[in-house]
Amino acid sequence: MEAIKTFFQDYMVRLMPSKLNLTDVLEIIIIAFLIYTIIQWVKTTRAWALMRGVAILVIFWIAASVLNFHVILWIFANALSVGITAIIIVFQPEFRKALEQMGKKNIVGPLFNFGDSKEKIERFSDHTVEELVRATFELAKTKTGALMVIEEEVLLTEFEQTGINVDAVISSQLLINIFEHNTPLHDGAVILRGNRVAAATCYLPLSDNMRLSKELGTRHRAGVGISEATDSFTIIVSEETGKVSIAKGGELIRSVDGDYLRAKLTEVQKKVEREPKKIKLWKGKNKNEKYIN
Repeated sequence: MEAIKTFFQDYMVRLMPSKLNLTDVLEIIIIAFLIYTIIQWVKTTRAWALMRGVAILVIFWIAASVLNFHVILWIFANALSVGITAIIIVFQPEFRKALEQMGKKNIVGPLFNFGDSKEKIERFSDHTVEELVRATFELAKTKTGALMVIEEEVLLTEFEQTGINVDAVISSQLLINIFEHNTPLHDGAVILRGNRVAAATCYLPLSDNMRLSKELGTRHRAGVGISEATDSFTIIVSEETGKVSIAKGGELIRSVDGDYLRAKLTEVQKKVEREPKKIKLWKGKNKNEKYIN
């Protein structure tokens, strides 16, 4: 307990201002907004896993400071500058895109944007689920290879830019036509965002997972690779066997049927049941509430 008390006296108390004025309040609000904006951006990139790792290291550093682990603190102090440089090098594309987006978007817009305050009920519609299932198994019947990546929280803009922009409503006819042999868009992956086909002929990172079967080709390794790098959900149709596989979180599930695929798509859909509406029925002077869907 004495060590914890000393830590707060040495580190935390110094951060508290003796007097709080209007300038300090404005500064706190600005810093809080910047931190919130950065966190919101990081959550939509592959850097989110890194930030969680950094948070663990910060907690470990606080524990080492409280317990006076001098060697560990020395290692932290000497590795800090090298670690920051390494982070900048590894995530240089993400930082560049963040600065580009900052220049294109209205930064103060979220503070005054009251029109978009409604939460999304679902990631995509039930109609899209049925169209995806129908397209997948129509392609499987004809042994037409296909690779469809469904975007979730982490944006797939980096991979979308490697392909051709489509921006069309998802339909089974469109997806079947895209993957038809000898058509301009059949090679590569399709990226799906919401209820729309964002891009086609996109290049994906290949997985180097040694546990994957040697009989699997580039299409399956690309499907697993994108699921390792992001939180996306991938549907793969084998050109050799016509079997359907799905990839999520670096794991590949092979030979799935229509019901299983529909169930998994429903999970990805994140469908939220609407709250029942309330109506009031008046009977004389008595008021009763009744719930209806």
